[in-house]
Amino acid sequence: MSKFQIYPAIDLRGGKCVRLFQGDYAQETVYGDSPYDMAKKFADAGAEWIHMVDLDGAKDGVRINDESVLKAATLPVNVQVGGGIRTREDIEHYLANGVSRVIIGSLAIREPELVVSFIEEFGPEKIVIGIDAKNGMAATEGWIETSGQSAKDVANFFASKGAKHFIYTDIATDGTLAGPNIEANKELADSPQAEIIVSGGIGTLNDIRNVKRAAEESNIAGVIIGKALYENRFSLEEALSC
Repeated sequence: MSKFQIYPAIDLRGGKCVRLFQGDYAQETVYGDSPYDMAKKFADAGAEWIHMVDLDGAKDGVRINDESVLKAATLPVNVQVGGGIRTREDIEHYLANGVSRVIIGSLAIREPELVVSFIEEFGPEKIVIGIDAKNGMAATEGWIETSGQSAKDVANFFASKGAKHFIYTDIATDGTLAGPNIEANKELADSPQAEIIVSGGIGTLNDIRNVKRAAEESNIAGVIIGKALYENRFSLEEALSC
């Protein structure tokens, strides 16, 4: 198991830093005009990784805010990015320009064998399977549509094909600050090689401690923090000290 990681999040829409409430594009809060400045702030605070999502890309199925992502990737920090990644060219575009890992979500549901070929070509360290779930069922297209597959089945399929990194987002908790769905994350994948990053609901330092405790007895390997940082519930430095 890799070192437990804290992933401060930057969600991009219209070139700005935003957060959505439960994935609802109509419930958006803007937290900054410069994703690069936000990324630098996180890097300066000691983050080893930054989690970036192109919300426009996720919704429209093409890269839209990639310039902001690539600028952040010039900082001395690892960047993982998701949203609008649909082709081999998208993956190569990011990895060749300083991004450490790419997150594939909707495409993993729609064209799993293609994504398996990406894992084989680029390696399991470079490809993250992003699973966003409503009531345990995988959602796609920026959370707008729900598939007929359970999140657990999706995770176990890709783990059996060599995938290592997974992000599980419980849409019901995302942006709510009400606490993460730790049990769903613990149960996500049966494979011992799978490493699960918890996403959605972090509101307190105690939430982070609870995830860290769960990591000691499960496949959980990290946690993504977004709104709590932007709402100043705690600082990134405090989160990292947990």
